[in-house]
Amino acid sequence: MSQLQPTTDASLDQWLSYIEACHPAEIELGLERMRQVAGRLPLDLSGSFKVVVAGTNGKGTSIRMLESILQQAGLKVGTYTSPHFLRYNERITLCGQAVDDALICAAFVQVEAARQGVPLTYFEYGTLAALIIFSDTVPDVLLLEIGLGGRLDSVNLVDADVALVTTIALDHTDWLGPDRESIGFEKAGIFRAGCLAVCGDPHPPASLLKHAAKLSVDLRTNGQAYHYSLDADSLWTWQGQDLAGHTQVLSLLPRPSLPVQNAAAVLQVLQLMPFTIDKQQLSAGLINAQLTGRMQTACLAGFPCILDVAHNAEAATYLASRLSQQAVSPTHLLLGMLADKDMLSVCEALLPVVDHWHLATLSNPRGASAAQLKQILNKLGVASTSMAEYGSVDTALTALPSQLTAASRLVIAGSFFTVTDALKTVEWSDGHQG
Repeated sequence: MSQLQPTTDASLDQWLSYIEACHPAEIELGLERMRQVAGRLPLDLSGSFKVVVAGTNGKGTSIRMLESILQQAGLKVGTYTSPHFLRYNERITLCGQAVDDALICAAFVQVEAARQGVPLTYFEYGTLAALIIFSDTVPDVLLLEIGLGGRLDSVNLVDADVALVTTIALDHTDWLGPDRESIGFEKAGIFRAGCLAVCGDPHPPASLLKHAAKLSVDLRTNGQAYHYSLDADSLWTWQGQDLAGHTQVLSLLPRPSLPVQNAAAVLQVLQLMPFTIDKQQLSAGLINAQLTGRMQTACLAGFPCILDVAHNAEAATYLASRLSQQAVSPTHLLLGMLADKDMLSVCEALLPVVDHWHLATLSNPRGASAAQLKQILNKLGVASTSMAEYGSVDTALTALPSQLTAASRLVIAGSFFTVTDALKTVEWSDGHQG
């Protein structure tokens, strides 16, 4: 039975319950429904410079670094990202702050009036609401994150002034195809004829390059148009191109806490934007950029911990490389994953840096059980004595402090859902208690 349309004074939670029930599927790729409903809305994004970001990993970190740098330059920035951790409002920000419930609810009212029975998914509904808010508030810059793939994702309704593809790796293969070539083609779907674009993957698939050439895209790629090198004392150097193709060099840059590969692509994007940003603003933006759930430091019952989503092989490999830079033994890993992810590859990537595995069953319908994870680790040669199983992330977090010492390191990873559950319990480094 369909839910009744929320009243004009409905809460955000009531609206979210309603839009979740508006479409029988969580995901249905395609832009036709979006175009149909958007055509009935008074959307005008022409007053904002628009950056659309696609990629397997690094979308959120790239957007956060762009936002931080642009705000240091005094620009009004709007961002649309997904998923959220604790509050839906995290998906839509203006000037670095999540928008309030009333603004989102008012936008939902407009979407509901315009859809006229068209069955929008939860993400499509939210995307249109975000675009309404940005159309009304006219930020100087819009940073929009593709939810899944690129070509058929609802955010691809927007024509980018600069399109950024961060990395291409195997994830969501049921939707995007079985290999990097098919996935690369889907990511390249955010390109427009003659548009500006950046690709942060050092080895972009031929499909992406071919599609860019077909559309005469002005594409700047990692290792060709721009390069970077890590220097001593946590500094790095970047060399790339401005809009006219002239070489630009930025040296003695502070190394961000977020991946430098993403930061390098971000600097190339900035070179293609019509704003003046000085070295001091750039450096401050890099230093200040932080992202929830990505190498995030916190404490559990007084013990330091690191939270990192690391839900696919590429992300897990990066996490392992960061952990290996500072060898700590014993390292405890609280791992909870979705069963439709490549659990074997994630475990393989983390194997060299983990001493004790704490495996949690995720309550999500797609969640893997602790027993499934244990079976995978047994096949990889991990002794059962090095593993513990828990019925939930909360249960694991309750039990873990008694097993930690001042010398140990705790890492929490494997899924957005795992990190979300942990964020409700741990004490954040800014003093926020989940």
